[in-house]
Amino acid sequence: MSDSYQYIDSDFIYTDLESGVLKNLQGITNKEELIFVESSAVTKRLKELYENPIKIKGFESIFVIHKHLFQDVYEWAGKKRTVEISKDGKQFFPTTHFDNAYRYIDSLITEYREILKSNRKQLANKLAEILDHVNYFHPFREGNGRTQREFLRLLALEKGIVLRLNPPDNKSVYERYMKGAVESDIMVLSKLIFELIESAAI
Repeated sequence: MSDSYQYIDSDFIYTDLESGVLKNLQGITNKEELIFVESSAVTKRLKELYENPIKIKGFESIFVIHKHLFQDVYEWAGKKRTVEISKDGKQFFPTTHFDNAYRYIDSLITEYREILKSNRKQLANKLAEILDHVNYFHPFREGNGRTQREFLRLLALEKGIVLRLNPPDNKSVYERYMKGAVESDIMVLSKLIFELIESAAI
């Protein structure tokens, strides 16, 4: 929950009026406590998806993933955001055009599925392109990064690829992922993804 994000939520749809903390199922009004509780709950739910991965049907599956990850914390888990979001002055995709984003990302997923499993370079390029557009879309009020990384992991799994964009023992991978995502640099993301899937195959 970065402080560098800005939200247009004048009706306090998501945040508690007095504390400014995201409304949650536990009624927590302390930011640090919510971060801890949220992290613990999502880590548990991620483990479940690792043990029992879901099938990606299309972009709609990202809502299923978000619902699973955040079901213990937020009432709106799995639901698209209804407020506008920007980060460091960069506006994410406007809510008024969400339907267009759904269709376009679905077309990228179709293209990805047409790539041969053996063509890892092309697979990495397409996964990077999908990641870049999903990140710009930013469909949720909170939890976009964790959800999109899991979405990419499950897409990669379809091709028999192990992809972990936030390994606990490699901080530099996460930093490169963040740089590529924040700066919308597909080349950085593609190179990172290719390196990760190549090393995992050895």
